[in-house]
Amino acid sequence: MANTVFCKKFKKDMEALDRAPLPGAKGQEILQNVSKQAWQEWQQLQTMMINEKQLNLMQPESRKYVMEQMDKFFNNEATDKLAGYVDPDDIKEL
Repeated sequence: MANTVFCKKFKKDMEALDRAPLPGAKGQEILQNVSKQAWQEWQQLQTMMINEKQLNLMQPESRKYVMEQMDKFFNNEATDKLAGYVDPDDIKEL
């Protein structure tokens, strides 16, 4: 059976990541507190943010912004909305 972790995003035991996704203490914190599913969802949102906002991750302020948004995402706080993106849950059938 796969390793599990109590995911702070979903507030339940879920499949854990195989290894730390980032170096250092931040990576270990994510490994111990974030599920594989939550990490995958974050990766999708992060990609959209980088593309939509045309972030250059070589710039420290862009990396800082992404890390702040990541913390908000995993803590179930509101992240910045992306222009033109419509959450499928917000679409109502006519």
